[in-house]
Amino acid sequence: MRPVSKSDLFWSFSWLALQGFGGVLAVVQRELVEKKQWLTREEFVEDWAVAQILPGPNVVNLSLMIGDRHFGFSGALLALAGMLTFPLLIVLVLVALFSGVSDLPQVQGALRGMGAVAAGLITATGLKLISAIRKNPMGFGACCLLAGLTFVAIAMLRLPLAWVLLGIGSVACVLAYRAIRRVENRSAKGAQRP
Repeated sequence: MRPVSKSDLFWSFSWLALQGFGGVLAVVQRELVEKKQWLTREEFVEDWAVAQILPGPNVVNLSLMIGDRHFGFSGALLALAGMLTFPLLIVLVLVALFSGVSDLPQVQGALRGMGAVAAGLITATGLKLISAIRKNPMGFGACCLLAGLTFVAIAMLRLPLAWVLLGIGSVACVLAYRAIRRVENRSAKGAQRP
């Protein structure tokens, strides 16, 4: 499926942005894959991976990609406007209100609690999407190994993200390219047989 119009794209991303405080990955996956069905799980995982390595917020990058895919440059701009307009207005109002109460222990505790909830949402969505990598041409084992290496490099060794992307990301790109070529070669050989 696809967005039915540019206004559908704008309002869908506006609604998505208004739901996505803190744990946006879970909301984006539910809205775009399960409800709207604009992407399959596999497409979502691939597009989200690209969105993560591009500079800027992941969901903004994803909105630009989806808007461009369906309506070109104007679609990308409309999706971006949908993602940013209402949250910007809300944040400006919250900043004005928060400045007077930011030192209260209750407010600081509430913010810490929201951080824990956001981490839980991201973890749950990641576990939910594991099944999508079973169809990856590299294979489930290779994907899990690369994910594990990335976790160790960033969380435990505290290597800079740029170096992890250059190192492990480059290896992953080469492995994926080779795996896709193998699949294409098998398909071509199968099509040539009488």
